[in-house]
Order: sequence, then structure tokens, then C-alpha cells
Amino acid sequence: MLVTPIRPSRSGSPVSASFEFFPPKTEEMEKTLWEAIHRLAPLSPEFVSVTYGAGGSTRTRTHATVERIVRDTQLRPAAHLTCVGASKGEIDDVIREYWDAGVRHIVALRGDSPGGLDAPYAAPHDGYQRTEDLVAAIKRIGDFEVSVSAYPERHPQSPTLFHDVEALKRKVDAGADRAISQFFFDNSVYLRYLDVTAAAGIHVPIVPGIVPVLNFKQTTAFAQRAGASVPPWLADRFDGLENDLTTRRLVAAAVCAEQVIDLVDRGVTQFHFYTMNRADLVFAICHLVGVRPRRENDELAPLAARASPG
Repeated sequence: MLVTPIRPSRSGSPVSASFEFFPPKTEEMEKTLWEAIHRLAPLSPEFVSVTYGAGGSTRTRTHATVERIVRDTQLRPAAHLTCVGASKGEIDDVIREYWDAGVRHIVALRGDSPGGLDAPYAAPHDGYQRTEDLVAAIKRIGDFEVSVSAYPERHPQSPTLFHDVEALKRKVDAGADRAISQFFFDNSVYLRYLDVTAAAGIHVPIVPGIVPVLNFKQTTAFAQRAGASVPPWLADRFDGLENDLTTRRLVAAAVCAEQVIDLVDRGVTQFHFYTMNRADLVFAICHLVGVRPRRENDELAPLAARASPG
């Protein structure tokens, strides 16, 4: 199993994290989002990303959220951008607007059809046809860092895993700096994927996407649409807890901690958390693996240790 070396994190921990949020649809959801952002900000994430809806349906809200992160926080935002629902000129304008707003990182995605994952994908005739075309355009317009998606269990519309790996290789060859994986629950799936991609000549970091299971039924439905398998042992962990929120949260923390700690033990040092705009469970998992708020006197700790008696 091959793991691409990761540079030291912004937090100073050997392990680093990034967080994904989705743009709010209501005033109440906006309050929840910003509570989550402020809760996780002290962990000094590598970046925070803000998603698009299907067919680019939340483009305006995504842009507004990213601009506010730039304006009101010290975080480094990564804006999602898709090929769907816009011409090349319109997408190029969005890229330039992000640059002018101070955004230097874009997550480039093909995007799903407005009809959902089950609908056939059709690129706009006057738009970017594939993700690698979008990546190349972003790199041409500005000196952006670009992340792309990766699918350890293949995209639902791909015929084979190797088809997906070839698509990832084209995105990397077009200039992508990193890939972020679809979430998974069986770590062996991700670790095998690293070997397959390395053998294909892909050497950018492939950061594991981690989703805390706050609601098992909801997560299972999401996994089915996204092509992620749900192991029987995971269903067993949550069996009978449908009406027991307190215990369910404890089990969710234990399951996610077990997964992340196992990956750390296997040499993985960077994680991307799909937060669902909820911070407490993600914060707790980060704490367990050493991603914690940085105290102002942290840099004095080694000196104090050498000066202490015994």
C-alpha cells in the first residue's frame, strides 16, 4: 500500500484535516452553518470547501458563502465548481470572480445532471465537456490550487473502477493538485485504491473523504446514490438505535474514530470531513487524532520541557 507524503499541517499536528460544508437554503440553516464554521476554525484546517447542488443549482449561495469566509475569517476556502448548467464563458467569469474575491483554491467537478445521479449526463454544447477541460481552464485563468474527485468504489455512472482511474489520471495530467475521495466505510477499499492509482502513475495526494454517520438511515440512502458500500457490520452497530439519539451519537463517534485512527495507524495523515454542517462530532474526531486548537504558547513547550526538573 502506497501513501503519498503530505506536508506538515497548518495546525502543527502530524495529521491534518479539511472540512466540507454545503451552502444554506434558509436563515436557520445559515445560522447552523456559521456555528459549525466558527466551531471548527480553531483547528486550523488545510482548507474548507463549499459545495454546489445538482446541476449547479446552488451556485449563487456557494459564491456568497465562499466570499464571506474570505471576508470574515482566516480560513482558506475552496469553492466547488462544476461543468453543468453554464457555458464556458459563464464558468470563466465565475473563476475570475473567485480570483478577484481572494479565492485561490477550486474543487473542480463534472457535476451531476439536474435530473440527479440516475439521469444520463449531458455536457452543455457550449460548455466544458469533461472535468479535465475545466481543470485546464482554471489553471489557465489563474494560479489556483485545484482539487478533484476520486471514487474508490467507482462513480455510479462508470462501467468499471479502471474507467474511473483513467478519468482521474486525465484530471491530474490537466493540472489537478490533489484528489478528494468519495466517502467509504471499509478502509481496505481506500487502501487498495491507492495501490491501483499509484500503479496508473497517479502521484498526487488522494485524501480520504470521511462522513460521520449522524443518521444511519439517511447516510445509507446517500451511500446508495453515491455508489458507496455499507458493510453489514456498520448496520449492526446502529441496529435498534432509531429512537435513541444519545446512544446513536456515541456510537457514531466511536465508529468514525475507529475508522480514522486505523487509517492514521496505516500512515494516512490527511483527512477531508464531510461535515453536513455539523461540527461537534467532527471536532471530537479531530481531537482524538491530534488536530486541536493551537495555543499561543505551543512553540514554548519544547523549551519548557527541557527546563523542567526530572
